[in-house]
Amino acid sequence: MVAQADSGARAPQGMPGKVLWLVALAWSLFQLWYASPLPFTLNFGVFNDTQARSIHLAFAIFLAYTAFPALKHSPRFYIPLQDWIMGLAGSFCAAYLVIFHAELANRAGDPTTLDLVVAVAGMLILLEATRRALGPPLMVVALVFLIYTFGGPYMPDVIAHKGASLNKTMSHQWLSSEGVFGVALGVSTSFVFLFVLFGSLLDKAGAGNYFTQVAFSLLGHMKGGPAKAAVVSSGLSGLVSGSSIANVVTTGTFTIPLMKRVGFPGQKAGAVEVAASTNGQLTPPIMGAAAFLMVEYVGVAYIEVIKHAILPALISYVALIYIVHLEALKAGMRGLERPHKPTLVQALMTWSMIISGICILSLVLYYGMGWSKEVLGNGTYLLIGGLMLVVYLALIRFAARYPELHMDDPNAAIVTLPEVGPTVKSGLYFLLPVVVLVWCLTVERLSPGLSAFWATVFMTLVVLTHKPLKSMFRGDHNWQENSSIGIHDLLDGLVSGARNMIGIGVATAAAGIVVGTVTLTGIGLVMTEFVEFISGGNVMLMLIFTAIISLVLGMGLPTTANYIVVSTLMAPVIVTLGAEHGLLVPLIAVHLFVFYFGILADDTPPVGLAAYAAAAIARSDPIKTGIQGFAYDIRTAVLPFMFIFNTELLLIGVEGPFHLLMTVVSATGAMLIFAAATQGYWLVKNRWYETVLLLLVAFSLFRPGFWWDEIYPPIERNPATALEQIADSLPANDKLRLAVAGETIDGDYVKKIVELQVGGSEGGARRLQELGLTLSVSDDKVMVDMVGFDSPAQKVGIDFGWEILAVETETDRPPKQLVYIPVILLLAGMAALQLRRRTHEV
Repeated sequence: MVAQADSGARAPQGMPGKVLWLVALAWSLFQLWYASPLPFTLNFGVFNDTQARSIHLAFAIFLAYTAFPALKHSPRFYIPLQDWIMGLAGSFCAAYLVIFHAELANRAGDPTTLDLVVAVAGMLILLEATRRALGPPLMVVALVFLIYTFGGPYMPDVIAHKGASLNKTMSHQWLSSEGVFGVALGVSTSFVFLFVLFGSLLDKAGAGNYFTQVAFSLLGHMKGGPAKAAVVSSGLSGLVSGSSIANVVTTGTFTIPLMKRVGFPGQKAGAVEVAASTNGQLTPPIMGAAAFLMVEYVGVAYIEVIKHAILPALISYVALIYIVHLEALKAGMRGLERPHKPTLVQALMTWSMIISGICILSLVLYYGMGWSKEVLGNGTYLLIGGLMLVVYLALIRFAARYPELHMDDPNAAIVTLPEVGPTVKSGLYFLLPVVVLVWCLTVERLSPGLSAFWATVFMTLVVLTHKPLKSMFRGDHNWQENSSIGIHDLLDGLVSGARNMIGIGVATAAAGIVVGTVTLTGIGLVMTEFVEFISGGNVMLMLIFTAIISLVLGMGLPTTANYIVVSTLMAPVIVTLGAEHGLLVPLIAVHLFVFYFGILADDTPPVGLAAYAAAAIARSDPIKTGIQGFAYDIRTAVLPFMFIFNTELLLIGVEGPFHLLMTVVSATGAMLIFAAATQGYWLVKNRWYETVLLLLVAFSLFRPGFWWDEIYPPIERNPATALEQIADSLPANDKLRLAVAGETIDGDYVKKIVELQVGGSEGGARRLQELGLTLSVSDDKVMVDMVGFDSPAQKVGIDFGWEILAVETETDRPPKQLVYIPVILLLAGMAALQLRRRTHEV
């Protein structure tokens, strides 16, 4: 199932199989070379972005035709001649930009007949490769957008445009970096491949099995324990996985039968796995590779993307574990028996020692690195490399004391719950490459591609050496045989990583067609007008319609293509319409909003591909499994609406440790209460009015400002003539909020709210000048005489001839968190009532 979902169902024998294996290996080696510092160090084999993207797509298209059969009844064990021809032709069309790089640069915008033939052939071959690797949905989406490009004059008035010629379209889509070879394929080339390869090597080394066993040993004894283990193991796998479906079929083959054994119906067992696997795509640091695309599209640092996405992802997983717990309580389930049950004191001491040890080690490493850099300079990295090697050897020796982990048969009559201590200790060295990755990303602030390269290098060392080293430390004299196994695992991991990238490679290229169409035709403005029309200007309706469209657009698409499509089409809608109706939302919040709903399409009927995969394992109805999975994911669906209106959930505007603690606690509490409301069960089964009150409590904890704004208005509207004075009074780097109006370049009259960050200069006039605004005042009207080129004012859409309508300032009011006091009192009263009822029921 994994092979069919992610790496192609074809396994040819003989010479064709060897060719397929060697091409996949060559792709992985090329990507490692491109990501490494070696080309620049040796001044050899240096590729620019466009060349690297072309080679990347050439590999992906060739493998798509040779690894994926055309139809269900097509041969699986040999490659037909036509597939060889199509694969080679597609590779040539993709590599055309490398082969004729200089010639194309000299005739940019004036393609020859050969250029157009190659572009058209490449486009058609890419669409078929996309269908083979990913199924029809993305191919149909890309084809619709291509038809829209050519058929603009014949479209209904609401979406009509002047159209584009074949010459212009193919130049834009295939022969430039605006379409197929755009940012999306660039991210796939630079970052995504290395992370998928890293995950593949982790899996080949046995880390996936280790994570599942650790989760099972820690949680299997609880009520509904296997389901809780499924949530945790799927979350851990999702950190490095780029596919909800692959996540379902890898962890689900073990966890779904176990959930059924302890009492979960088939559809609920499948739904838990689907919800957990889907949420893995929303969890930093990888987010199904969308995190790296957000860096490019939003224009923020990678560490900022992680910071903003982490809290919603964590509370969503905590709530899913709680939902599983409530399901277990309702069904009266029991966990599996532990071999050795520790006392509460022992458990607390163990966890406190682990957490404190990790904290102390992190501080020693962080400050030790800082000190050694001052003393040793670049020699620090050699020292750290040596220390990591020593730590790795020590952990391998430590792990060698414990037996290898093997999965029990989840369908067996008796499943033995593994002991926590030996299970955790048997694979601690698997965490070292992850530590290297996180350290490079968050502390050294290396690029994602270079961070993944160094983590993959370390992972290569682990794959090659961990089995023979264990043999040596155990003294079983099989180290030579295990060395051969290590080499085989490494090569197999490199090939599997490349085959797992086929779908992502062609998906990002095909999604580039959508991006190219948007930039060529201006359909983004059409979507904005369409959503504004159907929502009637209501902000909440606008968000709901945007969410529904994102859900529809995301159906059947892999994570990367999903994000590219929904962010390109729908993110500008929220930004534009929100500003026109006084809702200013940070761009990262907008992108996370559409991304969340795009990903939820993976378990939304009728397409929900992850639900179909889980239903196949659970032997349940896929539609019912998808509906149940979406019911569990309602908690995820409400989060985007909450963080649009309360950006503190994205850790934006959080000031100080106490504010952070309050934000985390209130958000987690709100999510747990929301889960209890939607499940109809808290301490006992809810009555209808208790469910309503729980929803009210959850909403109030998520968005306390809603009630506070009714009592204390957050914004005061000042006359535009006070602009200079207000600009002068603002602290340096504070936001100046303006209500503006004027005609756009298209002749439309718009009103909107904009925010500009003032500098540290003295005087309001000077600050406005730095923002690019030259103003004139007449008859109490403040008009824009001139806007500086590429100034902050121009970037937010202000143009000359526009009017400043008002200056909005924040009012001085008590903290909105005071709303929590009556909310907590209401919750305590409900808890008392339910506890009394539970006592009587017992």
